[in-house]
Amino acid sequence: MFGFHYRMERKAIGLVVAIVAVASIGGLVEIAPLFTIHQTVEDAPDMRVYTPLELAGRNIYIREGCYACHSQMIRTLRDEVERYGPYSLAVESKYDHPMLWGSKRTGPDLARIGGKYSDEWQVAHLNDPRSVVPESVMPSYDWLSRTPLKTSNLGEDLSALRAVGVPYTDDMIANASHDAQGQAKPDSKEAEGVVQRYGKATTVRVFGGHPEQLTEMDAMVAYLQILGHLTDAAKKPLASVGQ
Repeated sequence: MFGFHYRMERKAIGLVVAIVAVASIGGLVEIAPLFTIHQTVEDAPDMRVYTPLELAGRNIYIREGCYACHSQMIRTLRDEVERYGPYSLAVESKYDHPMLWGSKRTGPDLARIGGKYSDEWQVAHLNDPRSVVPESVMPSYDWLSRTPLKTSNLGEDLSALRAVGVPYTDDMIANASHDAQGQAKPDSKEAEGVVQRYGKATTVRVFGGHPEQLTEMDAMVAYLQILGHLTDAAKKPLASVGQ
């Protein structure tokens, strides 16, 4: 084997041809499935986009490195489905840039964490993980409750996502900052605009427990509570998905 390799190295043209052949095999394996992507990736007409507040929470989630310990991809194995819920579908990450599937689980998978616990539980868990899960090794993120959420750049975030295919409208982009404020303040004038732009299913409530100030905790909890609820595709029989 080594003798063949040594002889190949002495022949530049032969070595180039061999390199091209091997690279082509790898490229074919990666590219070929894309030709059938419309048959393999489900369609979800009810798929919704992240609101500005949820998107801000997702940005904080990425910033704090939460993806390093939590995956967001339930595999088709029986024990995973029984523990976490229906296995993840490709379409559920349709608007995720970048996707946060992950592979390492120091903590549990979060693909369907939305609605599993109350807002109060999520706040307590982020402030002091061991107060609700004694065996937890997760660090405290209590500063999120004390840190005002920066909303001035959310319009730019939505605009950037639209450039890669997320269907945010001009109205959504122009009102991103107001919508972030309104989603966490149900009694405000801005709250009506959030529902109007993102649909009646949009959750409008005080996520972080302090209605007088919009904090990063509001954003983080809003994001966690929407995970698994951007579409109901995973809850439908496979034959009906896309119909």
